[in-house]
Amino acid sequence: MNPDFDPRSAKSKPGKIGSPGWQWPVILLLMVAAGGYVIWRSDHAGTASEDARAKRREQNPVAVSVASVTQGDMPIFLDGLGTVTPLRTVTLHSRVDGELIRVAFSEGQQVKQGDLLAEIDPRAFQVQLQQAQGQLLHDQALLKNAEIDLARYRTLLEQDSIAGQQVATQEALVEQYRGTVEVDRAQVENAKLQLSYTKITAPINGRVGLRLVDQGNLVHANDSNGLVVITQLQPITVVFTLPEDRVQAVMQRWHAAGTLPIEAYDRAGQQKLAGGKLLALDNQIDPTTGTFKLKAQFENADQTLFPNQFVNIKMKLNNLPAATLVPTAAIQQGAIGSFVYVVNDDNTVTVRAVRLGPGMAETVAVLEGLTPRQKVVVDGADKLREGSRVKVIPGDELPIANENPTHRQAPS
Repeated sequence: MNPDFDPRSAKSKPGKIGSPGWQWPVILLLMVAAGGYVIWRSDHAGTASEDARAKRREQNPVAVSVASVTQGDMPIFLDGLGTVTPLRTVTLHSRVDGELIRVAFSEGQQVKQGDLLAEIDPRAFQVQLQQAQGQLLHDQALLKNAEIDLARYRTLLEQDSIAGQQVATQEALVEQYRGTVEVDRAQVENAKLQLSYTKITAPINGRVGLRLVDQGNLVHANDSNGLVVITQLQPITVVFTLPEDRVQAVMQRWHAAGTLPIEAYDRAGQQKLAGGKLLALDNQIDPTTGTFKLKAQFENADQTLFPNQFVNIKMKLNNLPAATLVPTAAIQQGAIGSFVYVVNDDNTVTVRAVRLGPGMAETVAVLEGLTPRQKVVVDGADKLREGSRVKVIPGDELPIANENPTHRQAPS
């Protein structure tokens, strides 16, 4: 030992084994290594579990329902919003003044043209008629007497017994009485006409509304409300609108076919109310809405259409022949747009992008992407991906109903 060495004054250099500060860097290094190992294990476990789930999916196919792609005609419809409008609406007014002594209809009753609906007190008009008839008889008697005198004067003139001026005066008097008689006859006819106005009849076939005036009230010819409103229900029309970019197609088809079938549906567009035909097109486009008006006529035999009722209109414009048809339930939407899952012969599925054409509520036409007799998934598609193995439920292959219970407009 060095005799000059003093252990109390000696200092250890850091970083050397045996010195007091070397443990902390080692501990920190071990902690970092442990954290990295934990992260690596978790990632490895997640990948392994995902692979295990994928293997389980391959081993356990997804149960799905399928439908066969078919071929058939697909009608092309245009959809519009319409309002039911009667061909004629009449508000009945009294044409004479008097007391309403009789109401001969029930509210909501179906009436025919000529049916008696109400009656005004006729007594005052009967008196006027009698007065006019009496005046006519009086003036007819004067005319007859003047004609007798004229005949006598003519005989005397031939005998040169009277002056010709007297005969001319008598002839003028006869013409005067004839004119008076004609006026009297007109007064009689007018009195009869006024008397006929006391019986108010239906001018059209239709349904009467609610009574606006009760029996016993005085009514006047200038009353603004009237007695009752009659609307014609058979036939009836619907005024509806279509976008202006459809006007040329509608005009061409209408001129070629002569008529276009129209169907009216309820507000929800599910229940068909009536079938009719296109009656007329408006002569201008509304610049504020960019639409044009059309009018369709319906026989309305069962009276399912009601005045001012809101309806959905579907007009058959054309027919797409030999179209590829699939159920609407098979159409999926994703980043690639519209697509379907096609079931392969090995019970795996392939994602197939499609371009859609016109459709109905349950069926849609596919313009590109499918061919007839292929099978597409219609139920259970939310569990599928490209290449997934599927199991078709026995007896659950769905046919496509090529019928038209309810239509929808094809995407333009």
